[in-house]
Amino acid sequence: MSARSLSLAAAVFLASLPAAAEKQSPPPPAPAGAFRLPATTEYTLPSGLKITLVPFGDIPKVNVVLVFRAGNVDEPTGQGGLADVAGKLLLEGTTTRTAEQLAQAAAELGGNLEVAVTGDESSLGIECLGEFAARAVALVAEVARHPALPDAELSRLKNDLVRELALQRSRQQPLAAEAFARAIYGPQHPYGRPIADPAEVKGLTLAEVKKFLATHLGANRAHLYVVGRFDPAALKKPIEEAFSGWGKAPGGKPPPARTKAGRAVYFLDRAGAVQSTVVLGLPVVPPTSPDFIALTVTNTLLGGSFQSRITANIREKRGYTYSPFSALTTHPGVGTWSEAADVTTKDTAAAVQEVVNEVTELRARPPGADELAGFQRYVSGTFVRVNGTRAGIILQLRFVELYGLPPSWLSTYVAKVTAVTPAEVNRVAKKYLDPGRMTLVVVGDQKTVASTLAPFGKVVFLSPPPSSTP
Repeated sequence: MSARSLSLAAAVFLASLPAAAEKQSPPPPAPAGAFRLPATTEYTLPSGLKITLVPFGDIPKVNVVLVFRAGNVDEPTGQGGLADVAGKLLLEGTTTRTAEQLAQAAAELGGNLEVAVTGDESSLGIECLGEFAARAVALVAEVARHPALPDAELSRLKNDLVRELALQRSRQQPLAAEAFARAIYGPQHPYGRPIADPAEVKGLTLAEVKKFLATHLGANRAHLYVVGRFDPAALKKPIEEAFSGWGKAPGGKPPPARTKAGRAVYFLDRAGAVQSTVVLGLPVVPPTSPDFIALTVTNTLLGGSFQSRITANIREKRGYTYSPFSALTTHPGVGTWSEAADVTTKDTAAAVQEVVNEVTELRARPPGADELAGFQRYVSGTFVRVNGTRAGIILQLRFVELYGLPPSWLSTYVAKVTAVTPAEVNRVAKKYLDPGRMTLVVVGDQKTVASTLAPFGKVVFLSPPPSSTP
C-alpha cells in the first residue's frame, strides 16, 4: 500500500471514531482522606525521656530525631545566638570521638548528623539506613550526653554565625520580618529579636554555652522520635542502653510573650531599592484556639496559596509583585497573621491598599461554597502529603507536643478543615483580621515611598540594624 493510501485509510479511521472519543474534562479532584498515623509505640523512660516509635513506609530508611525544649526563646538577655552556637558546638566531637570521627561514624550508617535550632526548641538527628537504627540511636545519645564542647572551635563557630547573620541582613525580606516581629513582640522579648545581634554573638563564652546545655539538655526535657523501617520491639533495649543514666535538666520558664496590635507604619530605608518589601499583619490566636483551623483555611484562601485572592489580585491582575504570600506564624500561646510581598517601588502604596481591600472584602461577605471547597482540598491535601514522609510525621508529632494539643488533633484535622463553612470564614476574618489594627512594615527607598504611606498610619523611621561584620 502506498503512503497516500495509508494516509487516506488513517483519515477514514479517525473520521469513524465516535464523538465520545473527543477530549473530555478530567474528573473533579476527590477530597483528601483522613490522616491515619501508623501503629505507634509510645512510652517514657524512668529518667523522663519520652519515646515515640513509628514504623512507616517501604523505603528501608529511618529518621532518628532527639528534640529538646530549648530554643532562642530561652537565651538570656544579652546572649543572642547562644542556642545556635550551642547547637553547632554539639557536632564538634564527643568525649570519645573527634568531629571527624563523629562524621565518619554517621557516614557509615548512610547519613549525617544534623542540629536544628528554632525559636522554641532544638533537635539533633540523623536520617540513615533502617538496618542501622540501633546504632543511630546510640550515636545521637552519645552526642547529646557526652559532647566534647571544644573551646578551640568556639571562635570559628561564632564567626560562622556572624557571617550567616550578615547574609540575612543583606536581604530585605529578613529585615522586614525582623522589624515586624519587633513591632508585635517588642525588642525585649526573644520573639522580637529573630536575628541575633552580632556583637552579642561575638561575646559568647564557652561557660555560657555549657550552662545553657546543662540547663536545658536533659532526659526530662527531651523526646526521641524514630520513624521509618525498623522493628520497634527490637529497638527498645538499644534505646534503654543508650540513654540509661541520663540525668535531668532543671530547665527554666521562657519569658512570657505579649503581643501588640495597632495601626502603625515602620519604615527602614534601603536607598535606591527597585523593590519595596512589605509586611502587613497583626496578632492572632495560637493552634490551641478552636478557631485556628478555620483561620488556617481563611489564610489559605486570602493569601496563603498560589491561587489565593491576594495573589490573584496583586500578582496576576496588577503585576505589582511576583511571589506574595500570607502566613500564620505561631509560638506557644501567641501567633500572628501577615501578608508579605516584594513589590515594585512605585506601586508600594497601591499594593498595600489592594491587600487591605481583599481583607475588607472577605470580612464583608462570605466566600462562595465552590471557591472555599477548592481551598479546603488544598489545605487537606497538603496536610496529608506532608504526613507521607518520615520527616513530615516527626514535624507533625513535634507540633502537637509543642502546643499541648490532644492526640486526636492529627486524625481529625482533615475532617475539621472540610467542615469549615463560608460563614465561618467570614466570622474569623471579622474577628481576627481587622485592617484597623494591622501593623505595616516597609523596607525600601524612603525618598520615593515613605510619603505615600500616610493613609496606613503614622510612619516611624527605623534605625539601620547592627553591623554583622565578623
